[in-house]
Parts: sequence; structure tokens; C-alpha cells
Amino acid sequence: MENIKYVKGDATAPQASGKNIIVHICNDLGGWGKGFVLAISKKWSEPEQAYREWYKYREENDFALGSTQMVRVEDNLYVGNMVAQEGLKRVDNIPPIRYEAVRTCLSTIAIEAKKLDASVHMPRIGCGLAGGKWKEIEPILLETLSSHNIEVYVYDFE
Repeated sequence: MENIKYVKGDATAPQASGKNIIVHICNDLGGWGKGFVLAISKKWSEPEQAYREWYKYREENDFALGSTQMVRVEDNLYVGNMVAQEGLKRVDNIPPIRYEAVRTCLSTIAIEAKKLDASVHMPRIGCGLAGGKWKEIEPILLETLSSHNIEVYVYDFE
């Protein structure tokens, strides 16, 4: 399955049956309060709480660029908090997205999706506040997820 399904709709409401994982990009500063995370927090409190705890105790856990945290929010639904944004703003005209961290996070998501037999859902991750380009993200999705026969849905909000 070498393709990505582009759909119109809300990435917090997966358009697939079975188990689903919603993924999104988090920053490495513990900040949660702008962008897609607001839509997540509007539906479930667990992903934000888990992320804040993960960050708070980062000296004792794996919180770092490239790390992923899976949070179960419903029986067949998980949210993948992926730390792939360094800071919040451009530095020397370099956006905060870190493509290698995206690759590492999505590789972890691939393992989880295979274990759960789940599809993966997302907005155009990394292309909003993180300042990334979809032409850089899309090949990473194909490499890490689609090439491993994991169904991928990318949502453009209507």
C-alpha cells in the first residue's frame, strides 16, 4: 500500500473502522496550547495531561526530539504525541520542525500500528506552527508507514 488517502474532514474523527491512531507534532519545550492540539484537547483531556507529565518528568524518561508517546483515548482510538519540533519559533530562518525527528517518531508509530492492526490519521503534520513543508513530510509518511502496508489518512479541514 504505497499511497496516502487524502480526505476532507476533522482528523480527530477518523474515517476508518477498526483501531485508529491520530498523530500530531509536539514541541520539545512542554508547550501545548496552539494549533491542532486545541482540537485534540477539546475532545479528550488525556493526551495533554500525558504530554505535560511526560515533559515534567523528562529527566526520568525518554522525552526528547524523536520520542513518541501513545495515549489511549477510547476503546479503539489512540493519540500519538510525537516530539518533532525544536522550540516554537524560527531560528536563523530555520523552522522548528525537525524532519529526522518526524521520521523517528513515525517509525515508532509504524511499530505501534502494526501491533494494534491500526490505521494512522493526521492533519498535514509539521506544516502549521512547526513551519515544515508537505513535500518533505509526505515522503517520510510513504517511507515509514505506507511502505509497511499501514493505512494512512491525511485530513484537510473543511
